[in-house]
Amino acid sequence: MLKKPLNIFLLLIAGIILTIYISGYNYLFRGIRLTYLRGESSSTIDDGHYFSSNKISRGNPKPWPADINYNKKKLSPELEKHLKETESVSFLVIQHGKLLQEHYWDGYKKNTASNSFSMAKTVSVLLLGKAIDDGKISGIDQKFSDLYPDFSEKEFGKNLTLGNLASMEAGLNWKEDYKDPFSPNAAAYYGFSLADVVFQKKLKQNPGEKFEYQSGATQLLGFAVGKAVGMPLATYASAKLWKPLGMEQNAEWSTDNLGVEKSFCCIQSNARDFAKLGSLLLNNGKFENIPLIDENFVHQMITPTEHSNGVYGLGVWTNYDSAIHHYYLRGLYGQYVIVVPEYDLIIVRLGNKDGGKKDSKNRPAEVEFYINEALKIASKN
Repeated sequence: MLKKPLNIFLLLIAGIILTIYISGYNYLFRGIRLTYLRGESSSTIDDGHYFSSNKISRGNPKPWPADINYNKKKLSPELEKHLKETESVSFLVIQHGKLLQEHYWDGYKKNTASNSFSMAKTVSVLLLGKAIDDGKISGIDQKFSDLYPDFSEKEFGKNLTLGNLASMEAGLNWKEDYKDPFSPNAAAYYGFSLADVVFQKKLKQNPGEKFEYQSGATQLLGFAVGKAVGMPLATYASAKLWKPLGMEQNAEWSTDNLGVEKSFCCIQSNARDFAKLGSLLLNNGKFENIPLIDENFVHQMITPTEHSNGVYGLGVWTNYDSAIHHYYLRGLYGQYVIVVPEYDLIIVRLGNKDGGKKDSKNRPAEVEFYINEALKIASKN
C-alpha cells in the first residue's frame, strides 16, 4: 500500500533536484550542507575551512609591540555587555603603533583565523593600487574591457572603469541580499564558478552615476587585477601586503572550484593581522616608514566619493560627519577595522553578530560606540 505513494514522493524529490540543477541553482545543495546541516542558518565566521582557498603566505613576522599600559584598564560594563550580546570573539585597541587592549572569547586566540567577509574588499582595492604602482594597470580610469577585450561589446564592458568598481558605482544589475538563497551573493559565496555569476550581469544604469554597494563590483575588480598582474590575488597579496607588513600568520583566501579568489569577501585571518591593514591606511600607505602603496591612492581610498553621500571611498567606509572623523573596513556580522587618525588609533572587532542599529545614513551605529569606548582607555594625545 505504501509503495506507490513512496514512489511518487521519490519522483517528486528527483524532479525538484533536477529542476534545481537545470535552473542553475545547484549551489543550493552546498549552501544547505554548510548551513542547515551544521545547525546554522547562514554563513559563519569560521566556515572558511569548508571552502577551497589560496594561501596568502607571510614573510618574517613583526608582531605588534605591547604598550606599557597593555590591558591594564578594564573595559567598561557597557562595552563588555555589548561585546557579549553580539557574540564577539576579538576586540583590539592599538594606539601609536602599540597594542593597548587585546581580548578574545569563545576559544579564539591571537592566532585564530576567522572570516573577514567584506573587509576583503579593501584588500582587493589595495591590490588595485599596488598594480597601478607596479605599472600593470594604468590607473583607476582604465576600462574593464581593456583587460577583458571579449567584453568590449557587452553592455557592461564599454564604459565600466576599475574606479567604478572600486567605488561601488558600477551600475550593475545586482541586488545585494545576504538572506535570499537565490541572490547573486549566495551564488558567489556557495557556487562553483565566480565567472558564471558575475560575467552574466548587465547594467541597470550608467557607471559612475550612482553609489550602490554591490559585491559583484568587487568581484569584477578582482578578475581585472588578477588578469593584469598575471597571478592569483593571494600570491600578489602575499608579495605586496602580507610579507612587507610583517603579518604574524599565513592567511587563506577562499576560492571558487576553479581556484579564483572571492575578491568580494572571505580572507581568513586574525585580528592582529587585520589591524595591519588599518595601519597601512593610517600611515598613508607606509609601514615602518617604507612606502608600500602610493599615498595619493590611499587618500582616494579614504575620501568619500561624490555619489556616496559621505559613506564610501574606494573600498573603505567613511564617516567625516561624526565629531571624531574615522573610516573603516567592514564585513558581514560586524567585522571591523576602524581607523581614527586624530588619535592615531586602530580598533578591531570580530564576531558573530552586529549591533543592528544604524545612523541616519545607514552606517552601523556601533562603530562610533567602539570609538567612544576605546577613547576611555586610550591616550588623548
